[in-house]
Amino acid sequence: METADFLETLDREGRALAGAAAAAGPEAKVPTCPGWQIRDLLRHTGTVHRWAAAHLTDGHAAPRRVGDPPELEDAELVAWYRDSHRLLVDTLAAAPADLECWTFHPAPSPSPLAFWTRRQAHETTVHRYDAEAARGGTPSPVAPDFAVDGIDELLRGFHARSRSRLRSEEPRVLRVRAVRPGAETDAVWTVRLTAEPPVAVRTADGTAEAELSGPADELYLALWNRTAVPKVTGDPALADLWRERSGI
Repeated sequence: METADFLETLDREGRALAGAAAAAGPEAKVPTCPGWQIRDLLRHTGTVHRWAAAHLTDGHAAPRRVGDPPELEDAELVAWYRDSHRLLVDTLAAAPADLECWTFHPAPSPSPLAFWTRRQAHETTVHRYDAEAARGGTPSPVAPDFAVDGIDELLRGFHARSRSRLRSEEPRVLRVRAVRPGAETDAVWTVRLTAEPPVAVRTADGTAEAELSGPADELYLALWNRTAVPKVTGDPALADLWRERSGI
């Protein structure tokens, strides 16, 4: 996917998040984020949007601290979130292609601009799903190719970092398989688990002890621990390990 595609997705998903949050109301519980209400979801996501935009605007070479959300009345939260989202979208749209600033995945991105646009598109899509879960009703779909990209970012970006808790003292091999309607082949990753951060490659490399699989959109949400994994084959202990230790 191109940066422009991620920006379009970010724009759409943020507007959908705000709409679902407004319909649910600030006190609605967010079942996919235990302990959160909609007010917490709006404060978190809006603050992350502003944090990301600040790196782009100021060209920070080192990470900025994520600030605290402002003390707002419930009636002001949706409007504040909309402003935060619009600030981020406009900042990304105006940023030069050769922008230099801090990013946080070890795997290289084409550019910091591409990194932040992609990262915030996925951040917002997952939290849009959270807002719709709080609202109730049928959630908006996640495009299969976008879902595959998000699984790749999770496996080869987030879990390649030193802070990943997805580890095993005994070496294990996990396969992840996303099915895309109409595609000639599935999207497949092999994840090697050791006492160090996991190493994921985009191929069916060798024999796996367990496989997590399903339609790409469903698997995307499952791997972000929003829903159950559609299908587990092999050793169920590896699925349990994912559920228990893969949280970001």
